[in-house]
Amino acid sequence: MRITILTLFPTMFDGFLENSIIKRALAKKCVSVDVVGIRSFTKDKYGRTDTPPIGGGAGLIEKCQPIVDALRSVRTPGSHAVLFSPRGGTYDEKKAQSYAKLDHLILVCGHYEGVDERVNHYVDELLSIGDYVLTGGEIPAMAVSDSVIRLLDGAIAKESLVDESFNAPLLEYPQYTEPADYEGLKVPPLLYTGDHGAIAKWRRKQSLDLTRKHRADLFGKLELTKQDKKLLAELDGGEAPKWETTALEKGKKFIKK
Repeated sequence: MRITILTLFPTMFDGFLENSIIKRALAKKCVSVDVVGIRSFTKDKYGRTDTPPIGGGAGLIEKCQPIVDALRSVRTPGSHAVLFSPRGGTYDEKKAQSYAKLDHLILVCGHYEGVDERVNHYVDELLSIGDYVLTGGEIPAMAVSDSVIRLLDGAIAKESLVDESFNAPLLEYPQYTEPADYEGLKVPPLLYTGDHGAIAKWRRKQSLDLTRKHRADLFGKLELTKQDKKLLAELDGGEAPKWETTALEKGKKFIKK
């Protein structure tokens, strides 16, 4: 896959591309990322890419010409160009998965008070990452790139993607590390029993509970199985089910105090 980012501030991406999973994915050639400076395409004799809006108003607006010329320079057959805009649909995991199937994704970063309205006619999609104001599209471009790259084959281990938040749609179950007791906060004993079936049930129950408590919007989209309904009933009943007490009894010698 190829990702091209059009921006006025290419150096903002230096650290992003040189660290962690993104750096490894680039080294393994799972993806190529090109950061293209819009400013180099301006025809303004002073090198400007912005100007006050026609008709008056606050701030500066990015000119149409530099962005469109930059976009034309990187377009490839089948490429998909996205402009970050509050008019766009809200970005989510489903959208990330659809982008990960593309051969070439182009992300156009706006800046200042916005971009010339006519730029919208040259892109394929408008996209928002949420209802708040940022100074430019660079941080959204990093967020989108990160969420897409990690889905590509070879970027990270496939098993790491299976139970993650928003894939189900469910929030991920709680995760723990050693020590077993940290300032009185303890790892659930069941996780030490070695009973993988019981642990899987416990994790599913926790995911259901967390999603129901914190993300009612996601929970409402979930098609509950008979097993899910049973686990929720156990939660609402407040008593440990037999499968849990049995696992704790059988694995008690492995439980850390």
